[in-house]
Amino acid sequence: MRASPKRLPALLLGTALVATLLGVGTLASAADPTADTPPPAAAAHAGHRMAASLQASGDDPDGDGYIPAVPQVTGVTPSTATPPARYFHEFQANCAVTHTAPDDPIVYPGQPGRSHDHTFMGNPSTNAHSVTGTLYGGATACKAPADSSAYWMPTLYDGDRKILPVGPQVIYYKTGVTDYTSVRPFPKGLRFVVGNPMQTAQQFREHKGFVEGWECGDSFFNVDFPTSCPSRPDVQLNLRMQAPSCWNGLYLDTPDHQSHMAYPVVKPGTNDNMCPASHPVALPMIEFKMAFPVNGDMSRVRLASGRGYSFHYDFFNAWEERTLKAMVDHCIVGGLQCDARGYDQTHPERGAALNERYRLP
Repeated sequence: MRASPKRLPALLLGTALVATLLGVGTLASAADPTADTPPPAAAAHAGHRMAASLQASGDDPDGDGYIPAVPQVTGVTPSTATPPARYFHEFQANCAVTHTAPDDPIVYPGQPGRSHDHTFMGNPSTNAHSVTGTLYGGATACKAPADSSAYWMPTLYDGDRKILPVGPQVIYYKTGVTDYTSVRPFPKGLRFVVGNPMQTAQQFREHKGFVEGWECGDSFFNVDFPTSCPSRPDVQLNLRMQAPSCWNGLYLDTPDHQSHMAYPVVKPGTNDNMCPASHPVALPMIEFKMAFPVNGDMSRVRLASGRGYSFHYDFFNAWEERTLKAMVDHCIVGGLQCDARGYDQTHPERGAALNERYRLP
């Protein structure tokens, strides 16, 4: 596979990409997780403007938005195999919220305060200046110490109050293709954005990563927040959204932060999923399963990026390579339903990928 020229797509950002991909959001002031200051209304639609992302950073010295993989993965053919059926092929990365800030090191590298407010999970050092080197090997609020990746999403508000998920959230690593044995670990430094804060309600509903939408109590598949949720201690606002899992093998990031990744396609004449020829490398499929502690009257609930259908999220891989490979091989390739240790309680005979301290044995 030959990489296409880098400069031409970058020149097109001022037209198609700026208008359609990640568009605009809401500018917010820097904040800690307990702060209640909402994004100022006058600053609405000032964040996530794609042209502003083209700035040199530690991972992108020339600032053109392309970060080549080293080495690039070429010569891969999408797998059309159908392995033995397994109902599960996944593991969890249980990661807690660490802080909030109007930063986005993918869309606005090196530009603190330029984004709408985000809620960060995993690596507590994540900020506008984060690059692979600052994240890799760092601290983490994930159960597995080897996962110093950064995960973030627009902050949720109830009126002027920030609503932050409590405790470790469920971030699944699954297979997105039928041949789960073909899935390989994320390359170090891979990053991407899932969804678009400028999407309409219909676009959110039709998004390939849409799973269940916003839900609470007996209300499901909502593209916007339900008008109310049962006022019970056990009721929270929930959302699930899946990421693309097929990689072009060439770049760790591209100017739109999405085109180096793709969702699986249906293999002709079957119900099987496979990677497209343009993105032949099968990687784990990230799925956010977030729970926000808010219920009752939902009329004042909103995202820093806007309405409920503006939800999107970011992933920046900084796993220690051997540990991620062990989890992928044992749980995804191995066809198991694993916890954050890589243990499937329905198959105790298979053991765990990690020890009691969530580290490699």
